[in-house]
Amino acid sequence: GCPAQVVDHYENPRNVGSLDRNAKNVGTGLVGAPACGDVMKLQVEVDENGKIVDARFKTFGCGSAIASSSLATEWVKGKTVDEALKIKNTDIAKELCLPPVKLHCSMLAEDAIKAALADYKLKQDPKKEDSEKK
Repeated sequence: GCPAQVVDHYENPRNVGSLDRNAKNVGTGLVGAPACGDVMKLQVEVDENGKIVDARFKTFGCGSAIASSSLATEWVKGKTVDEALKIKNTDIAKELCLPPVKLHCSMLAEDAIKAALADYKLKQDPKKEDSEKK
């Protein structure tokens, strides 16, 4: 079976809520899997050293999606932006003992982390992005 902390993520998800999406040091990622109707919003707050000091999520979906995003917010805290980008859905799935049919939930969590960090980076240097596109 699964370790107790896993069940705990299902029953008592961590870091549910919202951060100020307009704050310059907050990145917001909103991803969805239309196939199963799961929608995940994940936000990270990054300090001036590039370290993630807080993370919040709101997930509408099955228990596995909620547990995946709960675990994701726990994992990104204390990591640098670059370290957080290395989190893999396979690690999330393994930690939560997700059955194969629920793997999309962990993929969603990985996508949400990446989307939130991309949003954060965009806010740090919006001008740079423009010049790179040209």
